[in-house]
Amino acid sequence: NRMMIRDKITINGLQLAVTRISDGRPFLFCHGLCGCAMQPAEVFPQDRGWQCLALESRGHGYAEIGDPAELSIRQFADDAALFLEQLNAGPAVIGGISMGAAIALRLAVIRPELACGLLLARPAWVDQPAPANLAPHRKIAALMATHDAASARLHFETTDTANDIAKTSPDNLTSLLGFFDRQPAKQTRTLLAAIGHDGPAVSRAEITAITLPTLVIATARDAVHPLSIAEELARLIPKASLAQIASKSDNRDLYVTEFRAAIGHFLEERE
Repeated sequence: NRMMIRDKITINGLQLAVTRISDGRPFLFCHGLCGCAMQPAEVFPQDRGWQCLALESRGHGYAEIGDPAELSIRQFADDAALFLEQLNAGPAVIGGISMGAAIALRLAVIRPELACGLLLARPAWVDQPAPANLAPHRKIAALMATHDAASARLHFETTDTANDIAKTSPDNLTSLLGFFDRQPAKQTRTLLAAIGHDGPAVSRAEITAITLPTLVIATARDAVHPLSIAEELARLIPKASLAQIASKSDNRDLYVTEFRAAIGHFLEERE
């Protein structure tokens, strides 16, 4: 029952895609690594006077991948900035989930004039590239480079990493195992390797200089997006508040409900 319109758009010579949900003021909402527009669409609260613009980054969803050498959070943020410029609808709330949070963080630093608020949901980075919590992504990329998808999956499932994640946050393991089925496999491997070694390319000093009203959303049981990273970002950004919501591993429906409620409350404060 959620009305969605998908558009193809040309950004930096590549065809990307954006899914628009609801009507109103612009809210750029970026998905996670190897995700698509459906990820932000699921948790966006409708009928709040805001339009969700779920932009799909290069190599994700319906977007072309372009030159694999250019796959980076920096490039994804540049593409998103150009999209907002083309939109010409005034400052937007800029947000994202996981990799999308890193894109949003970078945008808040390099193009603050495009933003009127910042949402960092389940962030996986503070400032450093290749954080330890993304070691599983790098491991999967390496296995996919030397094995077919089925063999790579079997290898990964027997690792201590997979066993540990299965105990602490089974939803993370479901997502990680999904990479082995994602098509095209070569594109998935390329994305995991590139972004798994990457970072938002911002400094701690730049993060502490962000003046936007900011909401950081986190869950407790999440090995890929540790609560400690969300807490650190909430400490560093002067106008940030932290909302801890139900973990997907505990109750997916409650996770979605509390995610929507947290965003809805944040948007009410932007009126």
